[in-house]
Amino acid sequence: MKDCIVVGAGVSGLVTARELVRRGHAVTVLEAQDRVGGRTLSVSFDGRRLDIGGQWIGPRQKHIAELVRELGLGTFPQHHAGSKLLARGEDTFRYGGVFALPRVSPWAMLDLFVARRRLHRGLARLDPRRPWASPDARAWDAITLEAWMNENVRTKDARFLLSNIARAVLAAEPDEVSFLFFLDFLRRGGTLDETAGIAGGAQETRIIEGMQTVSERMASALPEPVHLGEPVRAIRQRDRAVEVVTDRETYAGRFVAISVPPALAARIDYSVPLGRERQRLMDQLPMGSVIKFLVQYETPFWRQAGLSGEAASDRGTILMTMDATSSDGGVAALVAFSLGTSGRHWAKRTADERKRAVLAELAHLFGPKAARPVRFEEKVWVDDPWSGGCYCAVPGPGALTAFGDALRATCGRIHWAGCETAFQWPGVDGAVESGKRAAQEVHARLAIERSHTTEVRA
Repeated sequence: MKDCIVVGAGVSGLVTARELVRRGHAVTVLEAQDRVGGRTLSVSFDGRRLDIGGQWIGPRQKHIAELVRELGLGTFPQHHAGSKLLARGEDTFRYGGVFALPRVSPWAMLDLFVARRRLHRGLARLDPRRPWASPDARAWDAITLEAWMNENVRTKDARFLLSNIARAVLAAEPDEVSFLFFLDFLRRGGTLDETAGIAGGAQETRIIEGMQTVSERMASALPEPVHLGEPVRAIRQRDRAVEVVTDRETYAGRFVAISVPPALAARIDYSVPLGRERQRLMDQLPMGSVIKFLVQYETPFWRQAGLSGEAASDRGTILMTMDATSSDGGVAALVAFSLGTSGRHWAKRTADERKRAVLAELAHLFGPKAARPVRFEEKVWVDDPWSGGCYCAVPGPGALTAFGDALRATCGRIHWAGCETAFQWPGVDGAVESGKRAAQEVHARLAIERSHTTEVRA
């Protein structure tokens, strides 16, 4: 019998396993996919690995930064020198400078400044451990981000810019997201600028070897190989043990740590009911909607034209692009995102239709050279059966204030990890933080049980 069975071999699950093994515990890790990495995925391009899943590290993301150093991985800055592009309708605007914003009216600039100040005042009133218990939580959780903007953002241009930021960081539409959740998402990232930014922000740094390498190196260092291709179907709790049932085998352990997204955890058959709050919470945490495209070119022609590779568009195919060129410059590439409603729409189309639409939009933004790639790759996270979407779970109105306390609460011998349970940084850094917390919880309970067993024998 193992001390802990870990469900999911993404970053949070493998950190949980790694920390427990470091404390001397026996651990088995079960993974539904044929690979480790969860919502991170790195693809080889001419011998370099580029990320088509989670990829960036911010300057205050201490958990993932420390892990990257421990694993011996290299980092490099996200390229952002040059002008940026904004496409609205048939018009494309070029803008630049350290603090420059897209071409909008002075009234819209003032409107956006005021809205940002109101958001930051809201952040300061949030309880960092239990945001749903904050003084204004019920009022904020009763409305969507869209409803808040309708009341607090007056100009069309300012609403457009704030909506685009929300779609970019949440992969969801403003009318789908609880305003309380949006505030807490920003709080966990620091500020609006830090959450959405590159220099000094959450998109500042990339990993030379690719983000998936973090999981691969953790997995390879475990004493027992990860069990791949074994989706967990049922968990049976006993008095002092659990049984975890996959398509191949039944595994026995003292505790279970579940690190998969809440919506996927809801599909597992639990012999002991998890409780109304936990079940309802999982049912009300849908994932964001993302399709991510990697497009390789002979040269980084946009850099030669004085462009950073960053672009935002309202034309409906892709919402945003960034430079995805490898650290050594040997592979020139752009990364593009289809998000929210657009992501769900294009997930229903064929791969050829998506490719034609994306290349047409890239050509609209960057010129005819963008229509002639060397290689085109996509990952339809919306339809991925073992993530259910990306980047993370996105609760609608009412979910957090009603069921937030169930987010990290243990259910018998079941503990919860995953970036959704993190106190800070809801991305990869939060996944590392949550894995450490889950491991500490399980370790503490194992120590108590062993102490009781020793006392009984004595």
